Amino acid sequence: MTPEFDLIAKYFTRPAKNAALGVGDDCALVNVTRGCELAISTDTLLSGVHFFADADPFKLGHKALAANLSDLAAMGAIPRYVTLALTLPSIDATWLEAFSRGFFALANAAGVELIGGDTTRGPLSMTLTVLGEVDAGKALRRDRARTDDDIWVSGTLGDAALALRHLRKEIVLSSGHVEPVLSRLHMPTPRNSLGVALLECAEAAIDVSDGLIADLGHICERSSLAATLAWALVPQSPALMSAPLALRQACALAGGDDYELCFTANENQRAAIDAVSASCGIALTRIGKMQAGHPEVTVHDEHGAPIKIAAAGFDHFKR
Repeated sequence: MTPEFDLIAKYFTRPAKNAALGVGDDCALVNVTRGCELAISTDTLLSGVHFFADADPFKLGHKALAANLSDLAAMGAIPRYVTLALTLPSIDATWLEAFSRGFFALANAAGVELIGGDTTRGPLSMTLTVLGEVDAGKALRRDRARTDDDIWVSGTLGDAALALRHLRKEIVLSSGHVEPVLSRLHMPTPRNSLGVALLECAEAAIDVSDGLIADLGHICERSSLAATLAWALVPQSPALMSAPLALRQACALAGGDDYELCFTANENQRAAIDAVSASCGIALTRIGKMQAGHPEVTVHDEHGAPIKIAAAGFDHFKR
């Protein structure tokens, strides 16, 4: 067996439990539940762009999968399968063992099965494709927001961006705040159970991966509506609340890697959403409204004045 196929067999081959045919053939074969649509998403993570070159491989295995599962969460899709294309500068058994442990720990928890992929030599990167199922016609699409919909977010925003600034030594956090925000950056929790629970009460949704303003802006564009947010309502952790106001706003409104869900819903669904929050054990906060108007996001301070943010969110092709 060649080193490449030995690598696959040792670290990434598991018996297929749900797929008709998993790792080891030219293609995987998967079963799709009758009455469901297949939700598919692909993401690439590149060393030096999406993670530090010396990133902990266990945490990186978790985050690589979590970022992709978050896309399924935004559609309300149940995770089923994933493929992994891994580019490595060399075969490092210690690194691979830790990466695969982190990857499969989350895969097992999420009920998702690795069914194929590829390995090659080059700069460290990973490309994952996730497949999930959602009842036909029920997916939480970006183009389904309606005028006067409430805008909601899960959890708190800005911690991952705050952690990044800490790692870059742009700020100094108190000792009690360091570990919580680093965990948000390196080990995010995809909101898959929440996405599924929102199918009956939400209209449109997106995961917050590039920043709240940027990601909500995609809903605005696809739904041809404007969004107005109240800064005072945007949920923040104690760590972020301890930072200066300008930094708080930059992290919570334009910081990426939160992997929380932002969604819209008719105001008559508020009680149902509160029930979803209680059943999932996840805080859901109403932060604004969808309105008729030019597709853009406006954030107002406590005096009603618009808040200006230098960068609305992460963009690979802007520096």
